Amino acid sequence: MSAVVVMGSQWGDEGKGKIVDYLAQQADTVVRYQGGSNAGHTVTVNGEEYKLRLLPSGILYKGTLCVIANGVVVDPQVMLEEMDAMEKRGIDVSGIRLSNRAHVVLPYHSLMDGLNEELRGKGKIGTTKRGIGPCYMDKDHRIGIRVCDLMDKEEFAKRLKENLALKNIELERMYNHAPLDYEEILTEYEGYAERLRPYVCDTISLLNDELAAGKKILFEGAQATMLDIDYGTYPYVTASHPVSGGIGVGAGVAPNRLDKIIGVVKAYCTRVGEGPFPTEQLNAIGEKIRDAGHEYGTVTGRPRRTGWLDAFVVRYAGLLSGIDYMAITRLDILDGFDEIKMCTGYKYEGKLLNEIPASLKVLAKVEPVYETFKGWKKNISGVRRYEDLPKEAQVYLTRLAEVTGICLGIVSVGPNRDQTIILDDKMF
Repeated sequence: MSAVVVMGSQWGDEGKGKIVDYLAQQADTVVRYQGGSNAGHTVTVNGEEYKLRLLPSGILYKGTLCVIANGVVVDPQVMLEEMDAMEKRGIDVSGIRLSNRAHVVLPYHSLMDGLNEELRGKGKIGTTKRGIGPCYMDKDHRIGIRVCDLMDKEEFAKRLKENLALKNIELERMYNHAPLDYEEILTEYEGYAERLRPYVCDTISLLNDELAAGKKILFEGAQATMLDIDYGTYPYVTASHPVSGGIGVGAGVAPNRLDKIIGVVKAYCTRVGEGPFPTEQLNAIGEKIRDAGHEYGTVTGRPRRTGWLDAFVVRYAGLLSGIDYMAITRLDILDGFDEIKMCTGYKYEGKLLNEIPASLKVLAKVEPVYETFKGWKKNISGVRRYEDLPKEAQVYLTRLAEVTGICLGIVSVGPNRDQTIILDDKMF
């Protein structure tokens, strides 16, 4: 039995999809345990790109079970579109399993997501407007519709009618928007239910049975630590728990069943949406990082905010999730820099901090403490052994491990599977 977690250690977009895809070679099952179609993973295989939103990255391996667990909020239209796109490219989707406890994203969720962002004006959160937050809100308000309800024609019709009566009042009175049509949504979602029915099961039993049978399971996080609803830059966060603790509630697998936790760390920092970002570079350096890394959202296409690597944030992620190994991604993007900076701590009002401030007012005013490193100015995309990396790159990575207190496990030097350096083969 082996259960390994791959999660984001910064603000998301760290390249988790590639790391999951690489480790999935050894996995029997790959599990998505939180988030929704607002999170995108890009995986490159033999130079061909696959953009995934809901489907676990293990979908690219025939015979691997791909579980969408109960902690995920599922937009059936997006899921089916993604499955159809995979099949057109010759990818087998028969191994997908969808939790009967997962909550369903409905048209009023995405509509209200967008309307609420408009209403906030300058105070907007910067959501993807895909209904993820409103769906989680309904879940917490105990009026959510789950996949098991969607599979029951009578129950779904009843629950949809009750919810839509409330949502239409809100749409008309609060947003001055026309009401949504019950029959139209009912017919549309009944069609989705029939197509998804063969994939639906109790994934809690499935996963625990797999572990009992000695199978290897890979848990795939979406978004990242600094977007966690409790531990991130609240309220500029996602609506779920990307940290490793999210697996207990998001997949029904107890924490003591997890063997290794791998935190994915991009060799620089990016974030999408609003909120403090201490190492952001609103200058030519930021533009250079964005252009070199093609930093645009997988789902939205939005340009990402860019900056130097924040090792203080990665240290925080390690404390929260018990990270055993770092998987460093996109190190090759820094090939062209004469010098590279790393944030190793924060100062506030002249004093060094020992923690990430909870107050965004404080976080927005912290002064990053930088260490400067000489750039390697070499193309490292062809390197396959750690000892063959330029000494300057090794110095940079060694210092990151020292600051964070986390071991190096993987170094990625390009988007393809073979552009991966493994420092410890005991991760799975």
